[in-house]
Amino acid sequence: MSTLLQILITSLQAYGYPVLWLIVFVASVGAPLPTSLVLLAAGAFAALGDFDIALLIVITVTASACGDSLGYCIGRRWGSKVLNWLERPGRRRLMSPANIARSRLSFNRHGAWAIFLSRFLFSALGGVINLIAGSELYPYRRFLPFDIAGQVLGAVIPLSLGYVFGVSWEAVGDILGAFSAFAFMFLLVIVLTVILVRSIQRSKQEMLIRNRVTDAATSASGPLPL
Repeated sequence: MSTLLQILITSLQAYGYPVLWLIVFVASVGAPLPTSLVLLAAGAFAALGDFDIALLIVITVTASACGDSLGYCIGRRWGSKVLNWLERPGRRRLMSPANIARSRLSFNRHGAWAIFLSRFLFSALGGVINLIAGSELYPYRRFLPFDIAGQVLGAVIPLSLGYVFGVSWEAVGDILGAFSAFAFMFLLVIVLTVILVRSIQRSKQEMLIRNRVTDAATSASGPLPL
């Protein structure tokens, strides 16, 4: 068990629910805290009668939603200004205005799944997704329901596993960590494959267009004189 995790669990045992709320809130904003392991331990303590499992779920969901909302507001307050500045034409930048506009359109179409899945399956990406959602001006009225739905699962799964397996919660944490890493790598492979396929298709289209332009120019110029 890492030193940080020991400190968090000792604080949880000493101060109870308020510390759990603070840990989950800070982690949801973006701090790299082992929240899942803390929740597993909290579930195990609930099995021993130290906590109420239902109250743990409520505290976890509310703290997560508040932290995610703060991350969203930070992205909307400052991230959107940066993207708006990058969208303005006339200066050389790392990202073209067209690419930024496409990314905003893509996130507005598919952002709900990114928000939902990052609450429990890819939890390490949660803080980043919150900032992106805010900076991309994703509607908060759509962000919050998917956020809460995902956080319910993100709270129930580790707390329930800790409650069921009790003293074996550390072993369960190792399994969850391995599964999360595998899921992340699988997602990364899918994303890279999609990018590669689209890049190949784009190259073929550009080559086809160039060939058509060349053929058209050749036809317009007529046959060469003898």
